[in-house]
Amino acid sequence: MQQFNNILLDIQPEDSEVKGSVALDKAITLAKKNGSKLTLFSVLKEPLGLFRNETLAPQLLASAIEERREWLQGLMVKYDDIDVTIHVIEGIRYLEIIRQVLREQHDLVITSTEENKGIRTRLFGTTSMNLMRQCPCPVWVVKRNQPQPYKRILAAVDPTESDVKKDSLNPLILQLAADMARKENAELHIIGVKDSMDRRYVRRMTKEDVKELISRLESEYDQRIDNLLKQVDFAGLNPQMHLVDGNPVERIPELVVSDDIDLLVMGTVCRTGITGFLIGNTAEVVFDQVNCSVLTLKPEGFVTPVTL
Repeated sequence: MQQFNNILLDIQPEDSEVKGSVALDKAITLAKKNGSKLTLFSVLKEPLGLFRNETLAPQLLASAIEERREWLQGLMVKYDDIDVTIHVIEGIRYLEIIRQVLREQHDLVITSTEENKGIRTRLFGTTSMNLMRQCPCPVWVVKRNQPQPYKRILAAVDPTESDVKKDSLNPLILQLAADMARKENAELHIIGVKDSMDRRYVRRMTKEDVKELISRLESEYDQRIDNLLKQVDFAGLNPQMHLVDGNPVERIPELVVSDDIDLLVMGTVCRTGITGFLIGNTAEVVFDQVNCSVLTLKPEGFVTPVTL
């Protein structure tokens, strides 16, 4: 699979409070397979209220950092065959993670779902959403307490994309999903969603012309799919294709539920002219509805707004 060589695992005590950290297990497995460096990175919130006293705060912070470091060292006692670095820092969690990525050139961030509670349960909280928006490297958000290994992996692609940079994500998404499926011995599913034709654009056309247009568009779509699949190594796999009409923000979550998908691999793209943000009406809406782990990739040339 893609040779991630410098992995950052964002880990907090609450991530392993039930049956151990699934994210930690995934990170260790991947690091062993690739011979990768692994950094356990944990962020402490700054002291609040009276604890921010100028005299007390440094002592309390030093004690908390040491306690967190000892906890992380305890997690790694049985993994002495991995190149591991432990780093504990105070600050805003997603910002410090991205700054660490920039400093050390990490090529993958692994974190756990936060499972925020509100009017309804949301797996993706503030930290994971901000990482998927602004982190320059791929982000793997692992669902807590998810059965291992993954049984079904879904790659979401958009063959209709005309922007060269955004379209270049499609083969990367498929190849990474295929590599993950082989590693996990999982089924590979691929979804491509064709937007339904907007009637406003064809009102003045005859039925015959509309029929011809639809046929031409479908032929072009099929050709793009064929060209895309030829760029990917599917050795040992039998991908299940789901080429459907409709809206991606509806059809992708529907397939995640109906086929009991464990991992969704998908691209996140920038709004034109706005550095470091996801397109809100597609990716974020999808992430807000799915109940599985997610692995996201950025397009070539993405620049994070976070600075050191």
